Amino acid sequence: MEETLVERFVKKVIEVSDYEELDTIYLKNRVLALVGENGSDRLAKSQALISLKDELVALAVENGNVGETLNEQDNLGAELMDLITPCPSRLNKQFNETYARDPKKAIADFYALSKRNDYIKTKAIAKNIAYKVATRYGELEITINLSKPEKDPKAIALAKTMKQSGYPKCQLCLENEGYQGRIDYPARANHRIIRFTLDDETWGFQYSPYAYFNEHCIFLDAKHEPMVINAKTFAQLLEIVASFPGYFAGSNADLPIVGGSILSHEHYQGGRHTFAMEKAQLENELVFTDFEDVKAGIVKWPMSVIRLNGPDRERLVALATKILKHWQNYSDKEASIKAYTAKEPHHTITPIARKRGTNYELDLVLRDNQTSEQYPDGIYHPHKDVQHIKKENIGLIEVMGLAILPPRLKDELVEVEKYLLDRPNQIAPYHLEWAKELKQAHPEVAEENVEQLVKEAVGEVFTRVLEDAGVFKQDQAGQNAFMRFAESVGLTK
Repeated sequence: MEETLVERFVKKVIEVSDYEELDTIYLKNRVLALVGENGSDRLAKSQALISLKDELVALAVENGNVGETLNEQDNLGAELMDLITPCPSRLNKQFNETYARDPKKAIADFYALSKRNDYIKTKAIAKNIAYKVATRYGELEITINLSKPEKDPKAIALAKTMKQSGYPKCQLCLENEGYQGRIDYPARANHRIIRFTLDDETWGFQYSPYAYFNEHCIFLDAKHEPMVINAKTFAQLLEIVASFPGYFAGSNADLPIVGGSILSHEHYQGGRHTFAMEKAQLENELVFTDFEDVKAGIVKWPMSVIRLNGPDRERLVALATKILKHWQNYSDKEASIKAYTAKEPHHTITPIARKRGTNYELDLVLRDNQTSEQYPDGIYHPHKDVQHIKKENIGLIEVMGLAILPPRLKDELVEVEKYLLDRPNQIAPYHLEWAKELKQAHPEVAEENVEQLVKEAVGEVFTRVLEDAGVFKQDQAGQNAFMRFAESVGLTK
């Protein structure tokens, strides 16, 4: 039997929510109120709930019930998907009841809901270009990010005429839960946050709408306070990996240039994904004085990483805190390492926590945000000759070996391929020097291998990006300097 678009959508809503058949007429009327009554007899084309939602949004546009900007249409789409989303109190109760019996199932159920209600944009994420490249540091992951919609010029123009409300304060605040969204702010009607206690304080657990890896999630402080890396950070990350089985947890650094995009709100990222850095082995083992019970070492990685491993969380936190404090005040003129310029601090850490069997592990990535006349963007930031591929800050995800590259590269790299094959092309000027070097280095380039060659070359550039961000370089002088720092913390002879 043929079903109208509204009928099928309502039927699907009842199948995957707490609504029952008796609610059919009510749901139909709520949908019609949102999308308009004209065309309510239109037959459904899709079977999947999210696709039916998209059809309803298109109908609403036809009916003039929603504006032409993507922001407005996303707001309506989120409002429709809110119909299948439990209210926060019910969802948290369900999560906690399930967690008490089976933590993994509670987390899996919340993840499934976040995909089912289109909060996690699975259709958009599928557009991303992703592949792996073998390098001397293991298999690095490359992602050309095509999932986030580009800025809508109409929305930008309209936003300029709007009064700035300042609510929510940022996109990580609890106040985003159920927020309708605006021309200049994303839709959050179908957004839900699981509350949990961390250090006797309320925190939230949610998923990232445009996930960069499997089960990409965010742990956020209920209070809108700036990020800071300290002993509390290490303890909280280890508590999270103890409470969320199979997840890693990490933090962006807390200083500009080396920090993340949102430094104004304390939060961590996590998920169920094995990054190349996690697979990297220790290059040099270290035994720190008074911490002989903690396994430690320098990781074979392009950035400067000290790994700590052991069963006792308090011991890991104590040693990590000692390393952080030493690093915050450490200078080495021979290696161009400077802790402060006047009173401006330059040193911090990007920490990553995980659990390995019964042991806990902390990776401490040393960061330095100095600038210079030669490197105004940052001495330990992607240098000019690699910015044609990646010029943004190197945050937590890139640190671990997953490149998040701009959408412009999708088309630009095709033009590089044409250039290498001596075909008519519109290669961007900033790629030209790189393309010339590739062409000279690979006389064997041909139709059948050019795409793979360019992919591998991008992987090599990303390797360089990470090496640029590494404080202690991979040469002998750099590794000697790394050992001088470790000795300053205190090594058992």
